[in-house]
Amino acid sequence: MSTLLEVSGVSVTFDGFRAINNLSIQIGEPELRAVIGPNGAGKTTFMDIITGKTKPDEGQVIWGDKNISLLGMSESQIAREGIGRKFQKPTVFEAQTVRENLAMALRNPRGPFAVLFYKKTKEGGQRIEEIAVEVGLTDELMRPAGELSHGQKQWLEIGMLLAQDPRLLLVDEPAAGMTTQEREHTTDLLKRAAETRAVVVVEHDMEFVRRLDCKVTVLHEGSVLAEGSLDHVTADQTVIDVYLGRG
Repeated sequence: MSTLLEVSGVSVTFDGFRAINNLSIQIGEPELRAVIGPNGAGKTTFMDIITGKTKPDEGQVIWGDKNISLLGMSESQIAREGIGRKFQKPTVFEAQTVRENLAMALRNPRGPFAVLFYKKTKEGGQRIEEIAVEVGLTDELMRPAGELSHGQKQWLEIGMLLAQDPRLLLVDEPAAGMTTQEREHTTDLLKRAAETRAVVVVEHDMEFVRRLDCKVTVLHEGSVLAEGSLDHVTADQTVIDVYLGRG
């Protein structure tokens, strides 16, 4: 497994509060990684830095085989490099069908004219069918996205990100608000996605993290507190004191 993303010695201060403190994390390709930690640990800021939403005060963020620095890039440039992000609340086009949502997300030329003159292609149709199978929405392709359950909207949004063929997928609290059955489907979906790319999941739900069965990074006060399997980090006394011991 080669290193896809290297965050090295990164710090960020907001109004005198150090949100990220000399943070260093490496993500491989392919890899599934869970990031956990108490509120205010820096989990969201960590994703903001990778996607270019927040610029760090110091440190490096190195990407891909050519060791490109992401720090000088805009959010759209970073997205084009192959980094996709799914926020906690699903954002889909509710009036459009599931098929139309996936079609709009397919990795096509992104200029204004390309969108205006979007043509259906055989390859595009085939890819939509493949993604629908992957996320479990084959039977819903003709339904308006607004009619889907909360869990199905989450899967559609993950499908829309997969349609862009990212090398790194950042997923924020996917289990929130899901039924038990939906959560099981979501873990299976993320595990499959991570067979061919890097997937980083920020999550509070320990049972969900256990089902992911992957390496876990624990953040606390903006830096890495512990790293390893879930059993390893949950047996760490410092992790128990600052996170798990809070009940």
